[in-house]
Amino acid sequence: MQDVVAWLKENGNLKIIDEPLDVELEIPHVAYIEVKTDDSRPILFTNPINRAKGIEYHMPVLMNIFANKALTEKIFGKHPDVIAEGIDELLKLKPPKGWKAKLAMIPKFFSLKNVFPKRLTFRGECQEIVIPKEDVDLDTLPILKTWEEDGGAFITMGQVYTQSLNGEMQNLGMYRLQQYDKNRLGMHWQIHKDASHFFDQYQRAGKKMPVTVAIGGDPLYIWCGQAPMPHGMFEMLLYGFVRNKNAQLVKSLTNDIHIPRDVDIVIEGFVDPETMEIEGPFGDHTGYYTLKESFPVMEVETITMKKNPVFAATVVGKPPLEDKYMGWATERVFLPMLKPMAPDLIDYNMPENGVFHNLILAKMKTLYKGHAQQFMHAFWGVGQMSFVKHAIFVGDDAPDLEKSEALTKYILNRLDKNKILITQGIVDHLDHSSSEQFVGGKLGVDATGDEIEDTVEELLDDVTLFEKMHMIDSSILEVKQYMQDTKTPICVIVVEKHMSMKMLSVKLNVLQSHIKLLVIVDKMNNDLDNTYMLIWRVVNNIDAQRDVILEPFITIDATNKNVFDGYKREWPGDTFCTKSVLDSLQEKGLIDIDEDFVRKFGLLPF
Repeated sequence: MQDVVAWLKENGNLKIIDEPLDVELEIPHVAYIEVKTDDSRPILFTNPINRAKGIEYHMPVLMNIFANKALTEKIFGKHPDVIAEGIDELLKLKPPKGWKAKLAMIPKFFSLKNVFPKRLTFRGECQEIVIPKEDVDLDTLPILKTWEEDGGAFITMGQVYTQSLNGEMQNLGMYRLQQYDKNRLGMHWQIHKDASHFFDQYQRAGKKMPVTVAIGGDPLYIWCGQAPMPHGMFEMLLYGFVRNKNAQLVKSLTNDIHIPRDVDIVIEGFVDPETMEIEGPFGDHTGYYTLKESFPVMEVETITMKKNPVFAATVVGKPPLEDKYMGWATERVFLPMLKPMAPDLIDYNMPENGVFHNLILAKMKTLYKGHAQQFMHAFWGVGQMSFVKHAIFVGDDAPDLEKSEALTKYILNRLDKNKILITQGIVDHLDHSSSEQFVGGKLGVDATGDEIEDTVEELLDDVTLFEKMHMIDSSILEVKQYMQDTKTPICVIVVEKHMSMKMLSVKLNVLQSHIKLLVIVDKMNNDLDNTYMLIWRVVNNIDAQRDVILEPFITIDATNKNVFDGYKREWPGDTFCTKSVLDSLQEKGLIDIDEDFVRKFGLLPF
């Protein structure tokens, strides 16, 4: 994969767009639409421009590298399950007994020598062109502005290489980087990440922190950057294990950090621990804007690159996105690493419309009472799994975790409020629903075991139920019921919010013979016929401690929170496309969408 573009032409059905398109909104919008189509393809934009700055860039932009499952598997060179089997075998290695067993181990140990990165003593292809500090200009790079309300242009697929103060630990992370001007970038490494921990070390020591950002190269570098490796383990070890060959690293020119020799662009610099600047807002992978916040600033010392570099980027916003396919690979590869702390775990799935950290579905073999609750605590106590807000556990007789309709029925037939655990723990830096940043409610559902006995006493049709509800409170505008053939039908209502939903729930208690599970959403931008986006909205918008009521029926308040709820933080807005940009791209024949597509994926407000 020395030439990723050539490889994608041959293996990925690469779409090439030669039309000059703006890095502000136009290119990101095309990529955003493409990744939501059934036959999503990677795209190469050969003529990126910036109309506002009058720039015609001299390098193409490559997007949607992980465009689908088949392409992701080709990037790995094998199915992720095969990699998982190798990890599982490695974790179960035992000292060999007898000379035959020792001989059989030789190939395994021989292959492990390829795991460790190799540090080269010469320059790499990524250093063929060197731009000294006095000539550094980030405007020469086609850095994208994805959303209208973004605080500026952001590098979205930067491989951020950092090292601990003593130089003994190195880390690769994928963090967004806001361009402030010609030589400064905002470093959005979140508080729980290794790079942020390294930054704390430099800050306490009063020393500048070296940082090197790489763009492009083998797409597997990108995946490794977001992989949930254990603390202190360099992600390039994972690269070596997957590729079965050493990652070849070269030293940065202005610091001691090593980066892959074959990346396209390298940005080197230092972070002054005493300098912070407002970063954001940014339309993030949650589908919401993350708000303005102070983050460290990187001052660029030099930029190096290949002779003919390609600028890799991704677009984030509402699902589905290419992180759907990157996340699928991560799920499969890391399953063996979860099993040592949850040995009766069979499988797990993080649905893309749960934006990964908001919802996990897990299948397990239950051996005793409380086993599922034990697993909940185990999940919430390990690595990046600790950010998961909602965990639902099913038994080994459950349908495949990706068969959503059958699985939903299985869960609803076993949903017992006495087997629901609500607790508190850390939440992702990007989470907006909790009343306090970084800490919020956790919801665990034990849906293992036999079907429950009780069901709705008197199931009403939607029209009759709406009439009864609307008479109780006129702020209720719509009602729709789902899965009415299960023991726990779901009733979703749309409201014009003018009070706490706890008060509304109390009012509706008189209808408890007709309701078992009530979900409340706002009128604005919610479509009761679009269950995919409703799930996205619900798991994004709730803090279980505040928004889940278990008596007399289960109520989930998925409305936007405000003063009625005692919520004092700023509630962020959705990521929406710019209609004029969509219309222009449609006229040029660069996208092909209709009103159904727009509503299905929440592209525009309604």
